[in-house]
Order: sequence, then structure tokens, then C-alpha cells
Amino acid sequence: MNDFDQLIDRRNSHSTKWDKYSGRDILPFWIADMDFAVPNFIRDALYARLDHPIIGYTKPPAALTEAFQGWLKQHYQWSIPEEWVVWLPGVVPGMNMAARCLGVEQKVMIPTPVYYPFLEIAGNVQRQDVRVPLVLDQGRWQMDLERMQTLVGGVKMVSIANPQNPTGRAYTLAELQALADFIQRNDLILVSDEIHCNIVLAEDSQHLPVAQWLPDIAHRTISLFAATKTYNIPGLGCAAAVIPDADLRTQFQAQEAGLVPGIGPLNLVASQAAFNDRSDWLNQLLRQLRANAGKLAAVAGTPMTEVEATYLAWINIADLGLNDVEAHFESHGLGISDGAQFGHPDYIRFNFACPDAMLTQGLERLARALSN
Repeated sequence: MNDFDQLIDRRNSHSTKWDKYSGRDILPFWIADMDFAVPNFIRDALYARLDHPIIGYTKPPAALTEAFQGWLKQHYQWSIPEEWVVWLPGVVPGMNMAARCLGVEQKVMIPTPVYYPFLEIAGNVQRQDVRVPLVLDQGRWQMDLERMQTLVGGVKMVSIANPQNPTGRAYTLAELQALADFIQRNDLILVSDEIHCNIVLAEDSQHLPVAQWLPDIAHRTISLFAATKTYNIPGLGCAAAVIPDADLRTQFQAQEAGLVPGIGPLNLVASQAAFNDRSDWLNQLLRQLRANAGKLAAVAGTPMTEVEATYLAWINIADLGLNDVEAHFESHGLGISDGAQFGHPDYIRFNFACPDAMLTQGLERLARALSN
């Protein structure tokens, strides 16, 4: 059993999250990894693999695919054949590989704000993107399908985060069905980053895998999954692309040659252990995150929209009138993510996946930062 109240000193561990503010009294609530210990069953699996004295090039084992299939069935009652699965070193490489499937004149449409690597995809593959702002309606960020329709000329692919990062939305079936109609009507491909699928916090929300719940467009989908966010192993990148259509899958796999590295053997072991998890660890994590979200909402107030999923809060700071968002919060001892990075200034993203003692101290600083 994990102790989610345990404070772990990550300084001097080459942590991207913590070393950014090395030597300064700044608590990091920015990059999306958690300050909780990795579950013991994953650590035990890694130790067991290290008993073998050689760590050589390794192919994804059949047992990993079987574990992933079992995980989909356990959490979503979704059974898929093994041939649908393409293993990758991470979700972001998968997003870029998908975009490389486009013709040189074809564009990718991206609802914003969104996880910032989405905004780099088109440039990475010498294509163009079309960015369409989400709309805030009755406290929920939603895709603006009418606006998307007016801008669809030249577009061949739509890339979304589901659950949505940074707004914390878990899209409903009605929203996804409306998106499916748009995809079908315009002969598009849908790429769905579903890395936060297990982290659903709102009691009336659930994660709906697009390829499962939208069967009419399943042949048009590339769905990207990973256990790395849920089980706090982002340094051991390993992801699965689920691609039902054989031709699209072949086209996707062709983009790997010479560009995408193999997956490290320890990464494969860690993800296999995560996908095989049948313990209560995830339920304990979700209880902690729900409690943390409630405490954060009490401080941030109405400028913060409800976090239905992920451990990332999206907070409106427009009233502060800041010229340098990061500098302002750093002056109050907080490291946060500037909303401009996600395509939407006047907001910050706040990662609340941390022990209570760290969160309490951070919320005291946040209250001061929001008041002046």
C-alpha cells in the first residue's frame, strides 16, 4: 500500500520538475508528473528484471500486449485483437507519426487550449495546422464544431486530447458522437491522446475510448494509450497506438523507420506491470486526487473550472493583468505552467498531484499570488 502523504525529496535527482527551480524557494506545480512514489509492484518488477545481468535491445513481448488487452477489458469492457496494437516509446511520437501520414498539402485541426506538443506537430512534419478555440459554456470547455466546420477546408486530420489537457474535461458520449459526425461528414482521421484515461475524478464522468464508443468511425481513428501518467512512470516511456484499420495502421507504422527509437526493456517491464495491476492502488490514488482537487478549488474559486479528469487544474487569471505570468507566480514561490504555452493566455495550469503537506504549502502561496 502506498503512502500518498509521504514527502519524497526529489532535489538533486535530475528531476525536470524540481531541478528547474534548483536553489530557489519555489514549489513546482507545473510539468505533469506526480510527487507520489511509484507503486511497489512496478518497482518489484523492475528489480526482478535487473536480476538478469544484460539489458539489451528488446522487442515488446506478447505478454505486454496481453496485459494491455486485459487492462482495456477490465476498465472499459473493450476487447480488441492484438493486431490493432502498435507499440511506441511514447504518446508524443505517436502523434507526430500520425501527422506524417498526411499529404504535404493536408492540414491537421487542433482544438485549443491543448497539451503543447500538439501545437508543435505541424511544424515538426512540415505541415500546417488549424487551431480552433474550445468554448466555455456553463463551466465546461467544449469543442466548437460549428467553427470547426467553417475552417475544415484542406484539413485531413483532427487531433484531440481525451481526457482534455489542460482543461480537465472528460468528453461525454453526446460530444464525442457530434465529433464523429463531423469526422465522417468531412472524410477525416481522428487522433485521440487518451493517456489520462484512468484519471477520472468527477463522480458523474467517465472515460469513453473513441474507437470503442464511435464504431462508425473506428476505421478512421488512431487512439494513443499509456500507463505512464497513471502510475507515475513518465521517465519510462511506453505507449500503445490502437488502430483498427489495417491500411491506416500500415501507413502509420511506415513512419517509424529511421526516426522512432525502440522501447527500452525496463520501460516495457514497468508498463506490463502497470497494465497487469489488479490492486487497490489506483482507487487510492483517485481518492487522494479528488481530495486535492477539492482543496484547490476552495482556494482558486470560480476562475477554476471543474476538473473532471486528469490531475491538472485550469485557472483563469485574466483579472490579474500580468505581463509575465511565470515571473509573478515564481515571486510567490510557485512554479506553474503559463496558459499561453497551451494556446490560451490569461490562464495557468496547476498540477495538484502531490502529498497533502506540499499542496497545503502551495495553496497558501497560491492564495497570495491570486490576491495581488
